[in-house]
Amino acid sequence: MIINLSATPPTSSSTSVISSSSLIKLLNSRSPKTHLSKSSLSFSTSFLRTSNNNQFFHQKRKNPHRKSDSFQSYAIPGLEFGALESAKSVLEASGVLAAIIIVHESGHFLAATLQGIHVSKFAVGFGPVLAKFNAANVEYSIRAFPLGGFVGFPDNDPNSDIPVDDKNLLKNRPIFDRVVVISAGVIANIIFAYTIIFVQVLSVGLPVQEAFPGVLVPDVRPLSAAARDGLLAGDVIHTVNGFELPKTGSTSVSRLVEVIKNNPGKNVSLRVARGDQEVEIGITPDESVDGTGRIGVQLSPNVKISKVKPKNIAEAFNFSSHEFMGLSANVVDGLKQTFFNFSQTASKVSGPIAIIAVGAEVARSNSDGLFQFAAILNINLAVLNILPLPALDGGSLALLLIEAARGGKKIPQEVEQGIQGSGIMLVLLLGLVLIVRDTLNLDFIKELFL
Repeated sequence: MIINLSATPPTSSSTSVISSSSLIKLLNSRSPKTHLSKSSLSFSTSFLRTSNNNQFFHQKRKNPHRKSDSFQSYAIPGLEFGALESAKSVLEASGVLAAIIIVHESGHFLAATLQGIHVSKFAVGFGPVLAKFNAANVEYSIRAFPLGGFVGFPDNDPNSDIPVDDKNLLKNRPIFDRVVVISAGVIANIIFAYTIIFVQVLSVGLPVQEAFPGVLVPDVRPLSAAARDGLLAGDVIHTVNGFELPKTGSTSVSRLVEVIKNNPGKNVSLRVARGDQEVEIGITPDESVDGTGRIGVQLSPNVKISKVKPKNIAEAFNFSSHEFMGLSANVVDGLKQTFFNFSQTASKVSGPIAIIAVGAEVARSNSDGLFQFAAILNINLAVLNILPLPALDGGSLALLLIEAARGGKKIPQEVEQGIQGSGIMLVLLLGLVLIVRDTLNLDFIKELFL
């Protein structure tokens, strides 16, 4: 998470983001004299395959601790990112993001300070300073926009008392030292992700699911199309317009969502299991502002969830390692799908507004799900930021590799500034678009236009 915002950026600058391909950057108000390391938040829902109430599970197998299934978020029209109804769940989701920011930036910070490299700032958030204090010549601050964070270095600050040729300025350190600082944020998130999974395994166990046919309706909104036409919370939908919904919950939910969205104002026939009875219900989806159908329900795979706990520490490490590798493989697969099929997956890319909304829904429906929610975001951040792209940590590492290939001859500052600057502008533009789109997709915002 290192971005150089100085007028003449040194070669060690890079940045990082939490996302598959959505990047949120809010450039903080800054002097062009200061070299900053910076992070931002965004998220791709293609990494979460779960119900609309965002529970996280594993498919039940003979060995439930094998590579976990990929995850994806399913959005019922009107509930795309969950209703932000619970202040507690919103705070929990925000806390997860804050922890990820702090851990990543702490990785950069500790890697620098433990090597004796000068650091001038450590910030959570971007923009105007809300609160700050100074300790050991470092300014610690909380800023107005809680969408990321940054670590600042005094390399090109003319107000600094540190001589420009000081060997402990980041830009003057050997390539290996700078590589350690730049890569430390990614390493910190990987360690944090594994720790989260390990704590989950020891404390609550790993969730295991047994799938049943149909789609469960956990909740029905009052005055919605579903409530109006007789659908009840706890119902299990077995067929939609004569199509049998199978045990594979992800396929069932997506199929049902597709039918609802494609039939605004038209009757949709459902066969529903209600207790020991089966009833036929006809629902007419309301039309959303985007022209798609909506019925005002939460949907989830029809599964029974149980928890498996390890018998000893060795088994806990075994479970945690399998889970970590499975989630990592899912994140990598999600990134591949995003980059190679961007035209089809772009709608699943979301910014920090959606992260908090999804996280809040996870916390509200199943607090245990926050473990995997946090682990996935950490792995997502680590994998994405190691990619050799401008404005990412991997981009800065690539520039250092070029410098090493040139025998230690630094890349001209104007060249590096152009590369990093173009990446930052792209990230900023995409981030602003995602913030606006995700905000408009929030349920209570949509309600204002109905």
